[in-house]
Amino acid sequence: MDDPTRAMHADRLARDGFTIVPEALEPELVEALRATLTRLERQTGARPAGNAFEGARTVRLYNLLAHGTPFDRVPVHANVLPLVEQVLGRECLVSTFTSMAIDPGEDAQPIHADDMVIPLPKPHPPLVCSALFALDDFTAANGATRVVPGSHLWANPAFGADCATVPAEMARGSALIFHGSLWHGGGANTTGARRSGVAVNYCAGFIRQQENQMAGVPAELARSYPPRLQELLGYGVYKGLIGHVDKKSPAQLLNGGGSFTALWDRG
Repeated sequence: MDDPTRAMHADRLARDGFTIVPEALEPELVEALRATLTRLERQTGARPAGNAFEGARTVRLYNLLAHGTPFDRVPVHANVLPLVEQVLGRECLVSTFTSMAIDPGEDAQPIHADDMVIPLPKPHPPLVCSALFALDDFTAANGATRVVPGSHLWANPAFGADCATVPAEMARGSALIFHGSLWHGGGANTTGARRSGVAVNYCAGFIRQQENQMAGVPAELARSYPPRLQELLGYGVYKGLIGHVDKKSPAQLLNGGGSFTALWDRG
């Protein structure tokens, strides 16, 4: 993605609370994700949770970075991560990495904001940013995410609020990037086919992650990940202070070496 295109998407994020990046993922990566999710769903016997939020006909798989390749390519993707960093800063973290497959007959998800559980008055500085990747074409009929443009600047919605929405329709391989304060919800699938996607939810480096990545991803697997992905998991230190271990970076403990200077020791 060139600088003018990135600037255009950053402007849309600031104005509308969301933007769609076409062809964000390479076709071969889309295919690898689809095949791996199919295998994992079969191996784990994943079934719909059956609650109002997760859905009665939506199959979800969590903690995807615990499964290695090809999921490790997604959070650091060059077409998405720089935009997220413009919202949350370079020291952001992966909060959750989840798949969601909306099967035929699923109802629309209640309207919500991803940062609703954070007890701070709105509007506030961005704390959460999400990237939703389409593994099928997303249409209004098959459950494309419904968004409320500009609502990232509003107070929290009442959970399941009845409001005017716009379907974030996009082609397979595209990414919907949106502020955690944006009012949104998965759509109803009125077609005869499944609608699949994966979502990386990022948070600011001083916010607790929804999924405890450092506990959920085995250390031996995290050790094989590149340094930037290790940082996104939580093996970094925010502003040289938050997250240190005896004035060392967690990455030093994970990798058995490296350098780090704590905030108070900087000249």
